[in-house]
Amino acid sequence: MTWLTWRQFRTPALSVLAGLAAIAVVLAITGPDLAGRTSFADQDFLFGGTILTLFLLPAVIGVFWGVPMITRELETGTHSLVWNQTVTRRRWLATKLGFGVLAAMVAAGLLSVAVSWWASPIDALSAQQTDRGMLSRMAPVVFSARGIVPIGYAAFALVLGVAIGMLLRRTLAAMAVTLVVLAAVLLLVPSFVRPYLLPPQTETAAIAGRNITKITAEGPSGRILEIGVRNPPGAWVLANETVDPAGNVVYPLPDIVQNCLPKPEREALPPGRGAAEACLAQLSTHGYQQRLTYHAGSRFWPLQWLELALYLAMTALLTWFCFRRVRHLS
Repeated sequence: MTWLTWRQFRTPALSVLAGLAAIAVVLAITGPDLAGRTSFADQDFLFGGTILTLFLLPAVIGVFWGVPMITRELETGTHSLVWNQTVTRRRWLATKLGFGVLAAMVAAGLLSVAVSWWASPIDALSAQQTDRGMLSRMAPVVFSARGIVPIGYAAFALVLGVAIGMLLRRTLAAMAVTLVVLAAVLLLVPSFVRPYLLPPQTETAAIAGRNITKITAEGPSGRILEIGVRNPPGAWVLANETVDPAGNVVYPLPDIVQNCLPKPEREALPPGRGAAEACLAQLSTHGYQQRLTYHAGSRFWPLQWLELALYLAMTALLTWFCFRRVRHLS
């Protein structure tokens, strides 16, 4: 059964592994040049490309590994031949899932290690800056392309493809549904689950001209809606909001600062240290503060382990469903 599974699985597996090998070669060639640098403006394409690759890998695994693993046999009827050769349904499914999940986790783990090594100088610099516009590894899009969470994404994607394939029993339809469901999960978890895997940290900061990094105004009226202050280095900031002396969020800002900007103003102004920032600093004298809600950079690995555990739990649940479902296949 193991030999048969490898024969059926080897072409898509080797295709993906060949692509990963090519990516690893590019990273190995360009990676050493990043050490010791303080500007990575010329690496935006590769930086974004590595993140995109780690998002695409689970999709490829779910759609091209997971779905055909079962639906191809259901459509051709070869599963019945195997079941009539003293191979039980459970053993048949266990071999396929075990082989596929192991290969998916290894592929994702190797790619994540290569990308994390390549991007380590960029991540180290972004963890020290607060206002240079760099994305730290705690930023949602970067977090998902670092560490060990890609391993969980890959395992979940493969079993998701298998489960949907067993439900629909049609390869093309199952591929489309798998892609949509996987994309939805990968988008929803960072927004609605990851922020609460650990209780967010909260602190207040004084509003001073030197700390203001963002001013947002409303269209032609120029009414100031909100401001932002400097973020903690390397942190994932969930909220950067102005609060009154009672601790209530203020939006838009009070009238005492509505004359700080000339009219008309643009909706979003670039950060600066001019008269507007000095004028806005008077908020502090009236008891207003800036409240930051965030996850510090030191929480990177705890959040990685918790999110990996979440995806492995969802993978286990889907695996249980697959073993329940296989008893009803004909």
